[in-house]
Amino acid sequence: MKEIGTAGRTAELLKKYGFSFKKSLGQNFLIDPNILKGIVHHAGLDHTSYVIEIGPGIGALTEQLAQQAGHVLAVEIDQRLIPILQESLSDYTNVEMIHADFLKLDLKKILKEKGYEGQPLHIVANLPYYITTPIIMKVISSGIPFEAITVMMQKEVANRIEAKPGTKDYGSLSIVLQYYTEAKIVMTIPKTVFIPQPNVDSAIVRLTSRKTSMLHLKDEDVFFAIVRASFAQRRKTLANNLGRYAQTIGMQREQLLHICENIGIDTKRRGETLSPEEYERLANAVFEMLPSRDKVLKK
Repeated sequence: MKEIGTAGRTAELLKKYGFSFKKSLGQNFLIDPNILKGIVHHAGLDHTSYVIEIGPGIGALTEQLAQQAGHVLAVEIDQRLIPILQESLSDYTNVEMIHADFLKLDLKKILKEKGYEGQPLHIVANLPYYITTPIIMKVISSGIPFEAITVMMQKEVANRIEAKPGTKDYGSLSIVLQYYTEAKIVMTIPKTVFIPQPNVDSAIVRLTSRKTSMLHLKDEDVFFAIVRASFAQRRKTLANNLGRYAQTIGMQREQLLHICENIGIDTKRRGETLSPEEYERLANAVFEMLPSRDKVLKK
């Protein structure tokens, strides 16, 4: 039997089931087995691994995952794909499918129901471009003990996730994800290996969970609120952006700017020039001066 992730086998399955792509679900299927194998290689799986795959499509990546991992839990939102998956993956006894919207799942509850017993946990997926960030943040905020998230996404978003301070791609997403994980682009993927072909190139990003924090924060909420506020208007200085933030926490603008000066941060700088360590210093200093813990910036 041909591998699922070939152009021929993909066309055969789609024709058999009369499947048509839904733009609203961001469906783009990979048709290059070498790239599929590359994704699995960079995920770093072995027979002890427990994998959650988001959006298996017709099972091209799922098949490669099943050959390396101990168990694969595939979550598919499109009911029309379930019978295709049942056929294409019928030879694999270590694959389990759920028809659900991943963003609405209680991941801890699902893992408990599925008998997860603490195996090395990996998230692997070819993600729909339009919900890449919500899915990644869902995994990170869920509290599940993942080893790594290895996912395909739009190259532009991958560049933002991996970006360093002072670069055009650096922003709040870079800081938030690099706080929780070590982010690395491990492959770039041309648009020509998908059906239908997207308008942009893609990249595989591996987000390895940090075992110890890169920063020493007094309050994470304050840190993330300040990061978001600093990038609220990208072309504005810290003096402008943080001035607005000060009002939300019951602090005078001048007081917050004075805090910046006291810790050696020039408020004429823009948010994209500050390192995570500088945001750490600022957040910890602001936390100490907060008039009320109940007035942290709304998320």
